[in-house]
Amino acid sequence: MKNFMDENFLLQTETAQKLYHEHAAKMPIIDYHCHLIPQMVADDYKFKSLTEIWLGGDHYKWRAMRTNGVDERYCTGKDTTDWEKFEKWAETVPYTMRNPLYHWTHLELKTAFGINKILNPTTAREIYDECNEKLAQPEYSARGMMRRYHVEVVCTTDDPVDSLEYHIKTRESGFEIKMLPTWRPDKAMAVEVPADFRAYMEKLSEVSGVKISGFDDMVAALRKRHDFFAEQGCKLSDHGIEEFYAEDYTDAEIKAIFNKVYGGQELTHEEVLKFKSAMLVVFGEMDWEKGWTQQFHYGAIRNNNSKMFKLLGPDTGFDSIGEFTTAKAMAKYLDRLNSNGKLTKTILYNLNPCANEVIATMLGNFQDGTIPGKIQFGSGWWFLDQKDGMEKQMNALSVLGLLSRFVGMLTDSRSFLSYPRHEYFRRTLCNLIGKDIENGEIPSSEMARIEQMVEDICYNNAKNFFQF
Repeated sequence: MKNFMDENFLLQTETAQKLYHEHAAKMPIIDYHCHLIPQMVADDYKFKSLTEIWLGGDHYKWRAMRTNGVDERYCTGKDTTDWEKFEKWAETVPYTMRNPLYHWTHLELKTAFGINKILNPTTAREIYDECNEKLAQPEYSARGMMRRYHVEVVCTTDDPVDSLEYHIKTRESGFEIKMLPTWRPDKAMAVEVPADFRAYMEKLSEVSGVKISGFDDMVAALRKRHDFFAEQGCKLSDHGIEEFYAEDYTDAEIKAIFNKVYGGQELTHEEVLKFKSAMLVVFGEMDWEKGWTQQFHYGAIRNNNSKMFKLLGPDTGFDSIGEFTTAKAMAKYLDRLNSNGKLTKTILYNLNPCANEVIATMLGNFQDGTIPGKIQFGSGWWFLDQKDGMEKQMNALSVLGLLSRFVGMLTDSRSFLSYPRHEYFRRTLCNLIGKDIENGEIPSSEMARIEQMVEDICYNNAKNFFQF
């Protein structure tokens, strides 16, 4: 019987162990998609407690706690202490066995704080106090955590109207780890609520210096902000969409739709789809002009619990995997850009695992021989960024594409304790490849090539692909 989470955790063969310890583990981290708060990096934020760094904003843990019968006040409430919230999490942890939270929890305790104890109600106070003592030390600040995990680059997720002042401050401070912005223009195509769209246009007008009264003005304002993001080192965009949009439209239609929603009138469903379709093309062409990589995270049904949405707002743990028939629209969108010679590097992340093979086969339609892996199958996202989800994603990519050209893992997290997800991924990767070698499905005589492949997926591919 193996010990829990020893040095060979998840590594089931000697070959897997060698690949991980001698190759994957030593590679720096490029976290090319995350939701860190830039001000925390700029200010080198000092965390007040383990609860703040671990439970604050973590909807994964909140979902588990609610499922375990924990009252909401211990998840998102303001009238409870940090210790009381942590105590309720510690009570929940023993019930998370076989959920990735159990692994993440103990991997984070081990790698960040050097704690090998199992978290449960008996050990909770001891672990809490020990971690809080360490968090008071300078090396456990926001920047200290990034150094601890050998991070080289992080790409945050930022709205076009953001000032990026904290990215600038961080760069000018001489911090050795790059923090770059990512262009996330979702609000510029969110036309479902006219008043919200108008308010956003007014913000966009203010920060861009472009007076917006029509569609062309909006595009001009967005282009100015796009240029500004590029000046600050941005190399990626990201779109959080339910599904792909590829309706047919004319320029005249889009201008009329803009005037209608900007004037405060609600759009028809068809008009909403046409506007979103046009905006995705506008954004795709902007990214192509600058050689950026566009990312698409699609397939979530968000804010399903209307009662809790009204109480807590978005991103609080009430989202789920959606079911969308989107392959044709995805293909049409990519083809529309490709036909005009304006399809830039692209990463596709699906949330429903039933689309793994759909995505894996979509890639090959638009590879053009100019860039290795130009169209990428994004790593297991959100509900799929765990061992089973990672394996299924990599197996589909292996069978239907080139795993060797994969740009690897990211945290997609707001937490400075989420970097062990890269380790979790790397161990899973090495275990998959190691088993194939042991089974005679990959030749052991090609070990030098295999070792290079592992290092590439963990680090080199991302560095070369994004040109950091």
